[in-house]
Amino acid sequence: MAAVLEARGLSKSFGGLQAVVDIDFSVAQGEVLGIAGPNGSGKSTLFNILTKVPFAADRGAVLLDGRPIQRLRAHEIARLGVARTFQRESVFPSLSAVDNVLLAAEGARRGNFAANLAAAEQALDLAGFPATLHNMVAGQLPVFLRKLVMIASALALQPRVLLLDEPASSLTPQEIERIRDLIAKLVGEGMTILLIEHVLPLLTAVSDRLMVLDHGTLIASGLPADVIANPAVIEAYLGRER
Repeated sequence: MAAVLEARGLSKSFGGLQAVVDIDFSVAQGEVLGIAGPNGSGKSTLFNILTKVPFAADRGAVLLDGRPIQRLRAHEIARLGVARTFQRESVFPSLSAVDNVLLAAEGARRGNFAANLAAAEQALDLAGFPATLHNMVAGQLPVFLRKLVMIASALALQPRVLLLDEPASSLTPQEIERIRDLIAKLVGEGMTILLIEHVLPLLTAVSDRLMVLDHGTLIASGLPADVIANPAVIEAYLGRER
């Protein structure tokens, strides 16, 4: 199956620190590519350079449907259908849930206010956010619902490729199950997902393939069961969690 998103030789350094080192991968439509690794292994930096939010790669290529996009600006990449969430909470606490998502819709779409508002409401609905709470101030929402606002903000861009950065962190088992159901729903609609996650049961359950980074280097890639059993992964990642 042809790749929707592909990375070739992506690298990023900060002074003498090599955060991402010569990373290659591809992901097809409707596929979930899980990304694991210890803290500081380069996972979020990889998302940053794929989307150019907030910075670009030092070298390498990013292709969407075979078209190089690494020279485009961040908003141009978003408009082509690549959206992301962030590891750290990124909601405006003084704005309502729907206004948070509306800002994202207006930032990447060219529609009028009514069209953008409709897109924001549809994105909240798609994320499973309660319709009765659309106008609640985001700062008063519990963690799980704030995470849904973050996901809805990405969905408002109507992405073909969605990059989720630790959506299950700080959630209860029941809430994690709802994230799992949401991912399955989005994949069922044909969306391609890259998922960074430390909750390994979720990551292995939803991922078609899994790749593991350590010190910015790709150390394993393949089927989740095979990757988890890889001795290099056990030493670099799982061993540190024990």
